[in-house]
Amino acid sequence: MGEALDFLRAEMAAGRSMTTELTTWAAWLAFTQFGRQRFDTVLGPDSDGLLFQYGTYTFSGRPMFTVDFARQFDISDEDGEHDHYVQVHCELRYETEPALDGLGSFSSWFFHDSGVDLDQWFAAIEGHLELLLDRGPSEIELYEELQ
Repeated sequence: MGEALDFLRAEMAAGRSMTTELTTWAAWLAFTQFGRQRFDTVLGPDSDGLLFQYGTYTFSGRPMFTVDFARQFDISDEDGEHDHYVQVHCELRYETEPALDGLGSFSSWFFHDSGVDLDQWFAAIEGHLELLLDRGPSEIELYEELQ
C-alpha cells in the first residue's frame, strides 16, 4: 500500500509552494481527496476504512493537541485470510490551549462498501474541525504503520 502514502503526500503538496504554510483546511481537503481515491483492496465492508480522531496526547514528550486523519487497509495472505492492517496517517499537532483541550477526545470511522454515504461522513467530521480550520499546525507527520 505504499502507493497510498505517495498519493496522500502528493495531495498534501498539490497547489502549495515551498513557502506556503499548510493550514488544517488544506490538510483536510487533501485527506478528503485521498479518502475518495479507491485502492486495490480485498472485498469486504471493513477492508478500506477512514479514521478521524483527535485529543491531547504526549507522544512526542510534551502535550500536543493531535488531529489524526488515517486510512486503514486490510491486507490478506495468499489464502485470502486477514494477515494485517496497513494504516496511512496524516497527524497534525497543535500547541495546547484551553479551547482545544476542552474538546476532549473523539474518533469516528467510515468504511467504503458499508452502505454509509462518504459525503455525509465528511460533513459530520468537518464540523469537528471548526476551531482548527484556519490554523497551521505546529507539526505535521505523514507515515505508514503496520498493525
